Order: sequence, then C-alpha cells, then structure tokens
Amino acid sequence: MSEDLPQAKYVVEVTVPEKSPTTPKQYVQDLKGVVGGKQLARMKKEAVDCPVLSKTVSFAQCFACPNFIRRVKGNVDCRGFPLPTST
Repeated sequence: MSEDLPQAKYVVEVTVPEKSPTTPKQYVQDLKGVVGGKQLARMKKEAVDCPVLSKTVSFAQCFACPNFIRRVKGNVDCRGFPLPTST
C-alpha cells in the first residue's frame, strides 16, 4: 500500500492564534461542498505561517492551495512552488 506523495519542500506547523487571520471568500466558497460546516469553521480559526506567501494565512486558505499535500499531527506538508499571480 505505497502512496506516491509529492516531496514536501516545507513542513509547516498549524497554530491557533488569539485572533485568526481573515479568510478570503473565494476559498470559503471553494471548500463549502468539500468539507462540512463545523470543520470549515475550525479550519478558519487555525493559522499557518505560509512559506510561499511569506505571511500568516488561515488553514482554510492553505488547504485550498495547490501546494498543499497533506496535514499530519498538526503539521502541513507544502510543495513550496511559486503561486501564479492573478494580476
């Protein structure tokens, strides 16, 4: 039962800050059909120090990112590729 997961360039810890970062509505809409309401609410309260964006983002935004590989025991595996700019 061997899974071929991509190599993780970064392993980032998930934190629960006092004031959670704002989650853009685009990511919330993308995740509404995928995860349940309670799980989405909890994901929005957790934060990750994103190495690609060089800032703290909510875990919901991290989960919707194409660089996200998996979350295991409070750590997120990230591919670390540059994101395409939408400007």
